[in-house]
Amino acid sequence: MSTKKFVLVFVLFLGIASCKVNPFTGQKVLNFYPNSQIFPMAFAQYDEFIGQNDVLEKTTEAKMITRVGQRISSAAERWLSANGYPGYLKDYRWEYNLVKDTLINAWCMPGGKIVFYTGILPICAGETGVAVVMGHEVAHALADHGAQRMSAGTLQQLGAVAGNIAIQDDKSRNMFNQAYGIGSTVGLMLPFSRSHETEADRIGLQIMAIAGYNPDEASRLWQRMKANAGGNAPPEFLSTHPSNDTRIANLTQWAPLARQEAQKFGVTSFQ
Repeated sequence: MSTKKFVLVFVLFLGIASCKVNPFTGQKVLNFYPNSQIFPMAFAQYDEFIGQNDVLEKTTEAKMITRVGQRISSAAERWLSANGYPGYLKDYRWEYNLVKDTLINAWCMPGGKIVFYTGILPICAGETGVAVVMGHEVAHALADHGAQRMSAGTLQQLGAVAGNIAIQDDKSRNMFNQAYGIGSTVGLMLPFSRSHETEADRIGLQIMAIAGYNPDEASRLWQRMKANAGGNAPPEFLSTHPSNDTRIANLTQWAPLARQEAQKFGVTSFQ
């Protein structure tokens, strides 16, 4: 088999053989990195990061981060068990750390390793705001977004390899590489990333409500995010994230649905 045919067959095989069902949407997603492979790498990288940064452990804010994280991950486990996915989280190793830094950000690595920066706490404006962000980050872990991004990145690279093998002359190959780089990023990878952010917003809203936090706070948090940005944001189509306005509209629409989902678990009042 020629190299070109091998690459194309390999890409097709990955696309067919490596789909996994997202329990929150019921949809198949591209993911050919099993937890047994990606979790140990993520845990090692997380430990290295924690060892190199100023982690706050005993402050009131640090304890709040842990408390909120535990409530939301427990709510996620309740939802998964009730919806036919017992044991889904057996390989997760939840950890919630607050890092002293002015960055207005938080993130989660595969397997449940979460970091909040102190810079985002004024935007959160309290525990319920922290729950909005925490729910979003926990949702990324639950939906295997990290592994999906790695899978998509691998296919993007294989597509470039296939194109370079298929095109014989240097001039055409250079033109292909320029067009492919821009086209695959703007047309595929960025929309893929934005879809993950939107999915994490929706899943996170549902989980925070089950944990007893008011989902109406989510849209208010993003209004504060928008005010803090002061209009300094790239156009949505060039961003990895939906615009603030898009997120505010979505979260406002989904909040009543999150309340309804929480009621299934006996949650009728919210913090």
